[in-house]
Amino acid sequence: MSRPKSNNVQINISIPMEWKTELENLTRIYSVEEGKTITFLDLMRRGI
Repeated sequence: MSRPKSNNVQINISIPMEWKTELENLTRIYSVEEGKTITFLDLMRRGI
C-alpha cells in the first residue's frame, strides 16, 4: 500500500550565526509570554 501524497514541501536554508542567536533570544521571550516552549525553528516557521 502506498503512502498518501503530501502537500508539504521541505526547504533548507542557511542563516548567519548572529541571526540564530537573536532568534534564540526572541524564543526565550515568546516562551515566557505564551507559557510553552518555543524553538527558534518554530519562530522561523511562523515568519514563513
